[in-house]
Amino acid sequence: MGLSQALSTAMSGLRANQAAMSLVSSNVANAETPGYVRKTTNQVQMSTGTGVQTIGVNRTLNEYIQAQLRTETSGAYYASTRASFLNNLQSIYGDPDSASTLEGSFNALTSALQALSTSPDSQSARIGVMNAAQSMAQQLNATSQGIQGLRNSAELGLTNAVSVANNALSQIASINRQLQGNLGQDASTAAMLDQRDQYITQLSQLMDVRVVPGNGDQVSVYTMSGVQLVGGSDAAQLLFNAQGTVTPNTQWNADPTKSSLGSISISYANGGSIDLISSGSIRSGAIAAYLELRDKSLVQAQAQVDQLAAAMASALSDRTTSGTAYPPASPAPPPGTPAGFDLDLSGLQSGNVVNLTYTDTITNTQHSISIIRVDDPSVLPLKDNATINPNDKVIGVDFSGGMASVLTQLNAALGSTGVQFSNPSGSTLRVLDDGAGGMADINAASVTTTATSLNGGGPELPLFTDGGHIYSGAITASGSQQTGLAGRITVNSGLLADPSRLVVYGPATSAGDTTRSNYILSQLTSGSFNYSASTGIGSNASPYKGTLLGFTQQFTSLQGNAAASAQLLSDGQDVVLNTLQKKMDSVSGVDIDEEMANLLSLQNAYSANARVMSTVNSMFQSLMQIL
Repeated sequence: MGLSQALSTAMSGLRANQAAMSLVSSNVANAETPGYVRKTTNQVQMSTGTGVQTIGVNRTLNEYIQAQLRTETSGAYYASTRASFLNNLQSIYGDPDSASTLEGSFNALTSALQALSTSPDSQSARIGVMNAAQSMAQQLNATSQGIQGLRNSAELGLTNAVSVANNALSQIASINRQLQGNLGQDASTAAMLDQRDQYITQLSQLMDVRVVPGNGDQVSVYTMSGVQLVGGSDAAQLLFNAQGTVTPNTQWNADPTKSSLGSISISYANGGSIDLISSGSIRSGAIAAYLELRDKSLVQAQAQVDQLAAAMASALSDRTTSGTAYPPASPAPPPGTPAGFDLDLSGLQSGNVVNLTYTDTITNTQHSISIIRVDDPSVLPLKDNATINPNDKVIGVDFSGGMASVLTQLNAALGSTGVQFSNPSGSTLRVLDDGAGGMADINAASVTTTATSLNGGGPELPLFTDGGHIYSGAITASGSQQTGLAGRITVNSGLLADPSRLVVYGPATSAGDTTRSNYILSQLTSGSFNYSASTGIGSNASPYKGTLLGFTQQFTSLQGNAAASAQLLSDGQDVVLNTLQKKMDSVSGVDIDEEMANLLSLQNAYSANARVMSTVNSMFQSLMQIL
């Protein structure tokens, strides 16, 4: 071997040694890096002066375990995000053993009413009821505010998550570009591969992803539903159009013209776009949890407290009056005369209901009809779910045009059934069958109105109001009056000014009369009402029916169970994730002892090459002296 060739071999050995030592140093340093999951090494051939020795091993990575690790990372972040929010919701409802809960406030109100019924002429008892009623309203207000605060936090969480996801996607694509055409496996390449894996892990915390390896260390990233996020050196861009403050009336809708909450879409360089929410493309990770909470779980929680507020207000103010039979039984009308009922609509408010049942005599089928007053024709036609009754047909009627218009609408809707409507005088609505026609028989008819006065001559009263306005369940272009009612409910200002109206409901009522106080107490404690399936209690086909307290206990228990289940799921996901992480570390992590052994071998090889260079240098000097 010539001196020049020996020197060249030694130089190559030193360079190989330096590259290998750089990898070992990187592995040892990264062994203490949080989230670092693998070691990176190369097959490095190096001259030792006496031959060629292979030092080091290959870049170790179990791709199957890593794919599972990313899947479980998405699941863990979904579960932990949801558990955190539901535990916060449970805190808003309050400690079950505390008086500062909806159930505690409700019980305090009924206790105050019991004291009033015992001493109706007691001023302190009357004030006690008013104080308890205000506490109940304030508890509902605070609960609603807390729920919307959580929904707003979910909206902000989506804003931040989309920003982090876009940065991760951009970085993955950038590293892909840097790796293009790079055939070497040096320390800088290994560092880029590790950095890219960290960005993919960061992305998997936000959404479910699938990584597809390509040529030359390239990867493509997709959602598990198949939407491409990164393709080689190109990254898609996520867009989130945040809409500002979240309220009970702000709801996401697949139709962007009807949605009042932000939606996530993906935009590609070629101009294509996909709505990731309506397409159901994000199924796990923190983003999926934020969406589920904002648009489902917390919406249901708001529906529960709104339903309680509405049922409580209506229980005390609704008055149902049966229709007067027509024609009168005496004298007996001729055979075949149309028969039915007269209904007084003078107190009918927007949202109030006329109930009608009739039998189709041809098929012998009974039908239930709910005629709802609306004053805004833009909301028509109403859907059958506008009422809780699963067996009724809902007919919305615009009353803004007067009785003539009402009759036209009703006869158009039901005239073909044999049911006919007329207005004999004033605000009276007459509903009749077709008599000799024999198509229909009217079975019953009633009208439910909302009491608006504190001294209307009956026990019903608007104790609770919608921010000072009468609550009647009105349906307008902005939605149902019930939506968000828990946040607006207040005690009637007239009662606050004159608590005697808790007892006195007419000119002849004595100060010791218990009729109204007993009525309020009975309605709140014993009255049985139907509740919408949107609350998560019961179903559309079989609505939950029970007392106000029973309903309150049902949904608070439901929320408590949901929070406990979410925490159990989160804990379980953590166990799975930690187990996979340990397994990943066992096959891909850094063994310090092994790395130190490699380092010692590299140091020996480095010394051997250095000695070769020193020897060659001495031989060159001797040769120069001879010359």
